[in-house]
Amino acid sequence: MTHPLIALPFCHSEFWAPRPKPSQYPKQINSLGDHIRARRLDLKLLQKQIADQIGVDKAPITNWERNASSPAVRYVPAIIQFLGYDPLPPTDSLSERVATARRVLGLSQRKMAGKLGVDPATLMGWEAGRHQPTGKRKARSDERPK
Repeated sequence: MTHPLIALPFCHSEFWAPRPKPSQYPKQINSLGDHIRARRLDLKLLQKQIADQIGVDKAPITNWERNASSPAVRYVPAIIQFLGYDPLPPTDSLSERVATARRVLGLSQRKMAGKLGVDPATLMGWEAGRHQPTGKRKARSDERPK
């Protein structure tokens, strides 16, 4: 928000400048916690209000914003909804795409494997890049689970 600055009583000029960011605002946005803090401060919300939206207590929000811990996978969909965008970086490899899709959906490896119709160990191998799906499994891994 900007506020006018009246120059002199006899001068009818106004200068507008953006309000500086709060001191708590992250200098650089590198982590999911930085994204959460920046969005919260932009919206002028309290940590408790965000915690209620995401479905956690206030303590995890504090820890995430301080980069003391990272959110559990099950909270990522609610965090993305709160942010209004997906802060996870774009991925190129199949292993990264599979892992990112699983996190965006908030699924454990076991639940994601069940949705894809594969064994959890197989999914772990795909995410680690040890091997890739073939044939029908390749086609299913390219689908977005529901």
